[in-house]
Amino acid sequence: MKKKAIVDKKLCVSCGSCFKVCPVKAIEIVKGIYAEIDKTKCVGCGRCVKECPASVISLQEV
Repeated sequence: MKKKAIVDKKLCVSCGSCFKVCPVKAIEIVKGIYAEIDKTKCVGCGRCVKECPASVISLQEV
C-alpha cells in the first residue's frame, strides 16, 4: 500500500522544518500557522515525519 504524509494542523508549530526537507515540494506553510501537504505531490518518503520537532506529521496508508 502507498503512504502519504498528514499533518495535525491543530498542533503544528509552523517551523518550516518539513518544508525544507521535502524532496518534491509537497509542503506549504499556510499563513504562518500550519503546514499543509499536497497529497497529489507527496511520495510518502517520510522525511518530513523524521524532521518534525513537534511530531505532528505521520504517514497513513491511502
